[in-house]
Amino acid sequence: MKTIIVIIALVIISPLFGVVLADMVGYHEPLDVAAEELGLNDTSEEVNWTPFFDYSIPGLDPVIGYILSGFIGIGVIIAIGFILRKVVERR
Repeated sequence: MKTIIVIIALVIISPLFGVVLADMVGYHEPLDVAAEELGLNDTSEEVNWTPFFDYSIPGLDPVIGYILSGFIGIGVIIAIGFILRKVVERR
């Protein structure tokens, strides 16, 4: 139970670091900076295959979208873990 509480708390405060403070200090991903230095074009929005681009959900406030995409990601990881556990238990 403690682990779940810690995970929930970390997901809830994650936008503080990934959205709010990143905007305040003008943080850019290192690979984006390197690509810009090399003169490469940013095509990430053109080839985007996910509705959660930049950990956001279209139509929602970026902070709320960041939190929801965090919970969705954790849910996917937990589901994969349960599926793998069932596969291993059957063998």
